[in-house]
Amino acid sequence: MLKNQYLISVAVSALFLSAPTFAQNAAIVNGKAIPKAQLDKLVQKAGQADDPQVREQAREMLISKELILQEADKRGLIQKESVRDQLEQARVGVLVAAVFEDFVEKEGVTDAELKTAYESVKAEYTGKEYHVEHILVEKESDAKAIIAQLKAGGNFAEIAKAKSKDPGSAPNGGDLGWVSEKSLVPEFSKAMVQQKVGQVSDKPVKSQFGWHIIKTTDSRDLKAPSFEELKPQLQQMISSDQNWQKAKFTEMMQKLRAKAKIQ
Repeated sequence: MLKNQYLISVAVSALFLSAPTFAQNAAIVNGKAIPKAQLDKLVQKAGQADDPQVREQAREMLISKELILQEADKRGLIQKESVRDQLEQARVGVLVAAVFEDFVEKEGVTDAELKTAYESVKAEYTGKEYHVEHILVEKESDAKAIIAQLKAGGNFAEIAKAKSKDPGSAPNGGDLGWVSEKSLVPEFSKAMVQQKVGQVSDKPVKSQFGWHIIKTTDSRDLKAPSFEELKPQLQQMISSDQNWQKAKFTEMMQKLRAKAKIQ
């Protein structure tokens, strides 16, 4: 009896002593610990809600990776020349990309390039933009019935909330906000620009989405955002251009060679 109590005591003590170790690790694979911090980092990089299911999926990924690494080591694959060459190529590829990314971030897009791109984009902001509301239905007969209801004094916003099939605008009473002529399908745009402020469609307007009843509530001249407002988008636009990237990579290599001592 005393022997059994002693064994139980030893087991309980071992459990409590090992608990902190398990708390620090996400898993232990064949004696190799996977730190919990590594799991936390993977979950964070996934960009999803940190819930038990996501955490368990991430844990399984880390376990699978560790099993493969251990098996590769056991089979001596890391010592194979072909494998080592591929690993070195992958390493160099990652470093080349990282060096170029850092170069672009620090010396990449010039102010002159940004201003040239801004003038080009700014030129597109011509004409007017309109504040419009609409009601979208599937059948022309339904649209005509709604127009008759509006002419009889019906409230546009309330009818839109109750009958419009557009999930984006219906909850807001059909309000699409400020839109330009180019941002909408041609049939809608044509009817929108022909209406006076405050006017509602006399006839249903057909598009690929169904039948629209359009209300133009206001209009104004289209104004381009300021240079500072567009600057982040301009940088992204320029730096993602493949021709620009090729030219910039050539420039980077020329600068590296100019500073280097090559014999």
